[in-house]
Amino acid sequence: MNLKITRKTWLAGLLALLLAGGSSADCPPTPTPPTPEQAQRWAEQAGDRGLLWRITRDGHSSYLYGSLHVGKADWAYPGPALRAAWADTEVLAVELDPADVGPALAAADAPEPLSPRLAAQLQAQARAACLPPGALDPLPAMLQLSTLMLLEARRDGFDALFGQDLMLIQWARRERRPVQSLESVQEQLDALAPAPGETEALLASGLRELRQGRVRAPLRRLAATWARGDLAGLANYASWCGCADTPAERAWLKRVNDERNQHLAERIEALHHAGQRLLVAVGALHMSGPEALPRLLAARGFQVQALLPRPAPSR
Repeated sequence: MNLKITRKTWLAGLLALLLAGGSSADCPPTPTPPTPEQAQRWAEQAGDRGLLWRITRDGHSSYLYGSLHVGKADWAYPGPALRAAWADTEVLAVELDPADVGPALAAADAPEPLSPRLAAQLQAQARAACLPPGALDPLPAMLQLSTLMLLEARRDGFDALFGQDLMLIQWARRERRPVQSLESVQEQLDALAPAPGETEALLASGLRELRQGRVRAPLRRLAATWARGDLAGLANYASWCGCADTPAERAWLKRVNDERNQHLAERIEALHHAGQRLLVAVGALHMSGPEALPRLLAARGFQVQALLPRPAPSR
């Protein structure tokens, strides 16, 4: 059930950044900050990754960027097309600003208890990831699973610290650029919650994938597909991710992806109509399928022009 690592699991990503990895060779490695020399070289040599559109209406343009919520250290630097979009905009819009999370978490109800069997499996997987005892207990079950999958991704050099969304948010903070959330914390919690009665089946599937070591290969493929801007490959994600093999998994995939897109499009439209020139960063899987954000925005009267991947030159 490796889908969880690809969603905008804001709380899981935050925890993955805050929780230190263990020192054992069996622990997921803790990310190492680049040296000043590495940072300068990576910034100078950064290439374009992901998907980018210019969206125009009401006499001005905004940009829609299909991001990946995890990345590698040298990916945390924008390429030329994204830098140009940044220079042509004034507001960053993301699915959820992590600054909104703390107060909402403090006010959230305690998560529903799991069966003793699944609770024990979660605890065992947390120990295998070298997390402190009880570190995940305040989270809903699916976000506990997301955190474990994000930590497992560290074994291949991926981390939420290097995700494009966080990179752009940090850049905005440095420049004191406004950051707009397209969703509230509660809306994200509601979207990530499985349908009644399906949590334990989805959790059991995800824990089984972790135990059997089947999380990392689909993530590597997803990252490569995203990096080259392969929209067709993303559109076929459900056929190769191993995360849509049961009716419950397919329903949850639709819930956390397609069913959020109408609201995201509505919010983008409202912010753009208010006169803001936006750089919108949303997970790349929201850009594919019948409810793809570029398609929904075109239906709302936007002129949508693809910028990344760059169109092949005409012959």
